[in-house]
Amino acid sequence: MNQNYNEVSDLGLAASLSAAGFAIARVDKTNPRRAVFVFKDSPNLRSTIELFWSGELRLPASTLLESIRKLKSRIYS
Repeated sequence: MNQNYNEVSDLGLAASLSAAGFAIARVDKTNPRRAVFVFKDSPNLRSTIELFWSGELRLPASTLLESIRKLKSRIYS
């Protein structure tokens, strides 16, 4: 992983980060069995990841569902 980027292969985490306003730099589909979402690293991104894993990240359900749909579209396109 590049120091300037954070790679995420968990769809729920990637969708949550996207719904929280973080832009996806690229989607690495090199491995056909796993998509890796690449985000530009920042302290705010790392803090949001910690909130996600601790169960404290709060997002509107409709925003999260739309983000999941968009990410799935990017995976399968």
